Amino acid sequence: MHRVLERASALGFLGEAPVDDQIDHALGFVAVVEESIGIQPRAVVDLGSGGGLPGLVVASCWPDARVVLVDANERRTRFLAEVSGTFRTRSPVEVIRGRTEVLGHDARLRERFDLVTSRSFGRPAVTAENGSCFLEVEGWLVVSEPPDDSSGDRWPATGLSVVGLTPVETTRPEGRFGYQTLRKSEPLSERYPRRVGIPAKRPIF
Repeated sequence: MHRVLERASALGFLGEAPVDDQIDHALGFVAVVEESIGIQPRAVVDLGSGGGLPGLVVASCWPDARVVLVDANERRTRFLAEVSGTFRTRSPVEVIRGRTEVLGHDARLRERFDLVTSRSFGRPAVTAENGSCFLEVEGWLVVSEPPDDSSGDRWPATGLSVVGLTPVETTRPEGRFGYQTLRKSEPLSERYPRRVGIPAKRPIF
């Protein structure tokens, strides 16, 4: 794992933080899902997987789960496809290149997953709209939060209800990293996600 992620870092697919810290951050997603939410997911989508975080770590921790890594960049998805086969999981890791606004309308993916993760996909409104399209009702969206959480209400219940989501809580395992959990409370309207680029240009909140 460490060797793969060091390579991803060298290719510019990860942030500037030390790889060990980034792995710890990815493991925080696992801790939140297992300890705060209390589930072992059956099927997971990682939005904007980049160099494989948290997706590859998630796949290693839950080898029986279907794990799909989604990213729009050809270089990153080529890398992910190459390295994902080296992980010992009972369900092969899937790598899909494409825009979530398009993939979210694919019947093979739409509302088929009980967990969606997002490390640095986009602003809350964009992440919510694009993440909800993959979540089944009663599924969970877990999003990395910035270190400074004093920016106000990032996840307004009224805005989130437009895409069937309900904010649950912000957790900080061991006080290091923050994660927002959201629950899918009702099916998503066929209107969402809107066409490519619109969620960012005209956010739902």
